[in-house]
Amino acid sequence: MKILAADTSTMSGSIALLDEGNLIAERTLSSGKTHTGRLLSSIDALLAEAGLELESIDGFATAAGPGSFTGLRIGMTTIKVLAWTLVKPYASVLTLDALAFPFCFSAYPVCALLDARKDEVYFALYRPDGSGSLRAEIPCSALSPSGLAEKLAQRAPEPTVFCGDGFTKYSNILKERLGERVIEPAGFFHIIRAASVGELGRRKFAEGRHDDPKTSAPFYLRPSEAEINYPHLAEKSSGKPEII
Repeated sequence: MKILAADTSTMSGSIALLDEGNLIAERTLSSGKTHTGRLLSSIDALLAEAGLELESIDGFATAAGPGSFTGLRIGMTTIKVLAWTLVKPYASVLTLDALAFPFCFSAYPVCALLDARKDEVYFALYRPDGSGSLRAEIPCSALSPSGLAEKLAQRAPEPTVFCGDGFTKYSNILKERLGERVIEPAGFFHIIRAASVGELGRRKFAEGRHDDPKTSAPFYLRPSEAEINYPHLAEKSSGKPEII
């Protein structure tokens, strides 16, 4: 099964092509530019380099959040339209699940963090199950970095792997409170890889699960600026986003 996957939830955008779990091609670019002008062109270039036509893709997967409000809308809209137009299976994947996935064989818990702005982080804590999967011990939440450090300090003391741009931004706070319990991986582990999004999407498809591209919505975790500043408009919306 050939899967096209994308992540646009942070400034580090990524797209990938997988075939039966094998990575065919992947592009990751961290820049200050938005994803609007480069996502479709990057998809075209990746398919061309792999010698594939868009119609040959069997399924589509995308990161659904939490993350940048604008970035998530760009990525999800693009991938949902492709899946809906081609009548192919579609899967949305929680961003923090994809960020933590490269550590699925870790001997220690994994804490994935994204910078949520406003002096907060989006985070989730996972426990590798020894078989290549992760189990969420603390589901996706938003906290101040000091609040997260205190929350983790109250747990049984054990080393924990930290990853994500939320960690790189607030590592001093976490290290000061947690000390040697903090395991810091190499810098490239702090970005979200579309290959992880694609693999998690493939696993959903293999289990007979998929999402509806017409109704699937970003998982923002907290209200957007528009909802805060214009609550009367938010009340007219279709309701809370579907969490998948």
